[in-house]
Amino acid sequence: MATELEFSIDALPVPARRHIRVFQVHQFLDRFAMGLTVAVVALALTDRGMDLFQISLLFGIYSITTMAMELPFGGLADNIGRKPVFLAAVVASVISLALFLSTRDFYVLALSFGFIGFGRALRSGTLDAWFIETFKAAAPNVDVQPALAKAQWANAMGLAVGAVLGGLLPDLLGSVAERLGFSVYDVSYVASLAVMLGVFVYTQVFIVEKPRPLNPQALKQGFASVPLVIKDASLLALRHPALSVLLAALAFFLMATNPVEVLWPTYAKPMLDEDYANTAIGVLTAAYFFSIAFGASLSPRINRIFKRRHAFTLAAAFACMAGVQIALALQGSIVGFMTVFILYSIVLGVSETPASSILHRCVEDRQRSTMLSLKSLIQQLGAALGLILAGAIAEVYSTPTAWMIGAVFLVVAVILIGILTKRLAPEIG
Repeated sequence: MATELEFSIDALPVPARRHIRVFQVHQFLDRFAMGLTVAVVALALTDRGMDLFQISLLFGIYSITTMAMELPFGGLADNIGRKPVFLAAVVASVISLALFLSTRDFYVLALSFGFIGFGRALRSGTLDAWFIETFKAAAPNVDVQPALAKAQWANAMGLAVGAVLGGLLPDLLGSVAERLGFSVYDVSYVASLAVMLGVFVYTQVFIVEKPRPLNPQALKQGFASVPLVIKDASLLALRHPALSVLLAALAFFLMATNPVEVLWPTYAKPMLDEDYANTAIGVLTAAYFFSIAFGASLSPRINRIFKRRHAFTLAAAFACMAGVQIALALQGSIVGFMTVFILYSIVLGVSETPASSILHRCVEDRQRSTMLSLKSLIQQLGAALGLILAGAIAEVYSTPTAWMIGAVFLVVAVILIGILTKRLAPEIG
């Protein structure tokens, strides 16, 4: 294996620098469109007459749809091209938003959430793989982890800015929407729909991929080859020491952290004054995304402290998260909670790119999209299991108890990454 060169943006060839900028803008716009609805989705559903059980069912439909379709469409992207599959994902998102805006009926909303999951499955492992492969071609043997960090930074910033604007729009234009017979929250969804259409145009113009045959026979062959691609990827994950251990660690990581991401507003809101509680939750949601972006920007520097040994960086990040998660559960005031929660989000951002770097160095281009989809599937399974367990514990005992028990899963993840570093330190450290 060729030795990787130290990353330097100024030393990169012009095509590589342009490639990073194009992908950063793309990631920002795509996540900005999503962020516009993140802060208001539960409020919008409540405004449409949904109770908490129905809201839970809708998010369950999203998760089930995503998990059911994750791997097949990752394999499809490897076969017929990343760009057309991503464009199909944008179309699915547009349909979902249009359905949401058109109805207050639970079953139509369920279809909308199904399309969200469908679009998520189509997105997974598509343009990420395109970015890595094109970057490697433009800058051979250059460490890709800092480039991934730049993309992750743009990703998180898009979500953060979108969340702030998505919470602000109903206050600014809600009265106009109500006079027209719409929900105050529909303005955020209309804005998201407009930006998503812009993402479609941007992808068509700026994402350049060598065309692959898109005739009906080629498409049929793409679907027909999915089982073989999935089999190859699964065998690779089972047989490759780094991949098998990494995927298991990421599952435990999500079992611990997803319940925090989902349940924190219900824990923090009682600490706030009722007059500004919802506004404060919205601001803290944006701070969460900004902190992840900041953590992602710190990741290359922290990685250099560990001499660019990604597995060591990942183990350290997971260990820190275990301690911070316990500290978060012990907070009883909003100031203390906000301080620890922001620290928690920063460490979460730091952990993103080392895991991706390890995975990308362990797979071939032909299986990259499928492996990214397999990674996402396993993470979602871990997240779902963790949330179910945490919800049951929180119902019987308390949310802090659930979080502290969840920290045990982070300890397991640290142990697994420790095993990975010992087995494959010369190869991936």
